[in-house]
Amino acid sequence: MAEIQTTESRSRKSLHRNKKLSTRVDLTPMVDLGFLLITFFIFTTTMHEPSSIVMPLPDERDTENPSLAGERKTISLLLDGNNSILYYEGSNERIRQQTDYSSKGLRAVLLAKIKQVKTEFGNDAEPIVLIRPLASSNYGNLIDVLDEMMINGVKKYMLLEE
Repeated sequence: MAEIQTTESRSRKSLHRNKKLSTRVDLTPMVDLGFLLITFFIFTTTMHEPSSIVMPLPDERDTENPSLAGERKTISLLLDGNNSILYYEGSNERIRQQTDYSSKGLRAVLLAKIKQVKTEFGNDAEPIVLIRPLASSNYGNLIDVLDEMMINGVKKYMLLEE
């Protein structure tokens, strides 16, 4: 803090002169406070990082040679309201089946499709999942499906608009 130092300067000629006071401001606590504020703001800004889902997108330069996917490798998921999923294989949309988001529902469907593709096309083949959220679905349903893609190791999936 601020302190006042008293020093007397007496001369021999006059004995009763006023004392000269010098003031000295100690800024050490202000420097400490500044460093504390700087470290506080650095820690709070680096610890609060936004989290997001990484969405793999196709390379825009490969539009000349699109990958051809067989209908036997493709499964389409229609995210419907009331926590239900309509799915069909290939492009035959007339034969729809219904499941839910549980481990006996969507996960079983995806694992069966992965197994079917690997037995038909070899171990290097991967299924392609087309995800189409309908207007009656909500954002949580989409996140649940994307989580299932990561859990089951499905690398080729695409989000479609309704």
